[in-house]
Amino acid sequence: METVFPETLMIRRQKWIVGLLAVVLLIIGVMLFFSHKPTHYEVRKDLSIYFQNADDVIVSVREALRRHDRKITISYQSHGNNMEDIGALVRDLMQYAMDETNNPTEGDYIYQQYGGYDLNYHYTEKNGIYCYTLEITPNYYTTLEQEAQVSEKLKEVLESFHFTRYTSDYEKVRTIYDYVYSHVSYDEIHKKNTNYRPKLTAYGALIYQRAVCQGYAVLMYRMLRESGITARVITGKAWSDKGEEVHAWNLVCIEGLYYNLDVTWDKQTESEKYFLKSDDGFEGHERDPEFRTDNFYQAYPMAEWDYPASTEILD
Repeated sequence: METVFPETLMIRRQKWIVGLLAVVLLIIGVMLFFSHKPTHYEVRKDLSIYFQNADDVIVSVREALRRHDRKITISYQSHGNNMEDIGALVRDLMQYAMDETNNPTEGDYIYQQYGGYDLNYHYTEKNGIYCYTLEITPNYYTTLEQEAQVSEKLKEVLESFHFTRYTSDYEKVRTIYDYVYSHVSYDEIHKKNTNYRPKLTAYGALIYQRAVCQGYAVLMYRMLRESGITARVITGKAWSDKGEEVHAWNLVCIEGLYYNLDVTWDKQTESEKYFLKSDDGFEGHERDPEFRTDNFYQAYPMAEWDYPASTEILD
């Protein structure tokens, strides 16, 4: 294993004839944290450059996103012109940085509350050495102060549930579902306002108690993860008597199997028609392609039948 220094990482440039050439990557303003096992980076052989210790870089970018850093700056030197591959390289880094971990404030919680990024880059060349500077500017839907409010409120709410080590997965899911169902209303006022971001966030759902489907799903995700329940935010299409719409809901794990849960539509229909359903029992929903792959279903095995849940909704 290569020794990694606090602000200096190594990358390699792939050469078609003589193999690999080591170069130096310097990350400015991004500290390394190793509290979670990093996602393993798969080297793309179609790019002219890749990170020798990309896993460490991914952890750094993930932590920068969690901190809501306004700009992530990466500088490195290379014995070649890599400009054509920089866009793809940064896309891979950002995708891996938002992969799932066991941290409730990472994974889907980051991905579903940010609107992409702007990328600027430039280089200088001297004696065949290319010095690159990449500047990534993420577009966050919330501020760090708002996230602090969410964490403080969630601590209060989750403590009020009095979960113990004896509380079952179903009881946790049921309690959290009931809370969100009872406390969050659909944001009809801002539904069509594309510039109003709180409706898409856990902040809007928890603090303002108004959100659209994405905000509902992100709040469910955060609360479930904080309570030790594995969950995902699923995006796709949905059909109702109003027609087709882009939609978001949750996958929830109970006793090793996954169920669909759509608290948004349950709240709107004043029912539990979409609570802990198998794929066959989850009418009117179609996942986006990335959530329908064999690999995804292998990672998140679905229950064959709906969960036999109570229909009582708590106040």
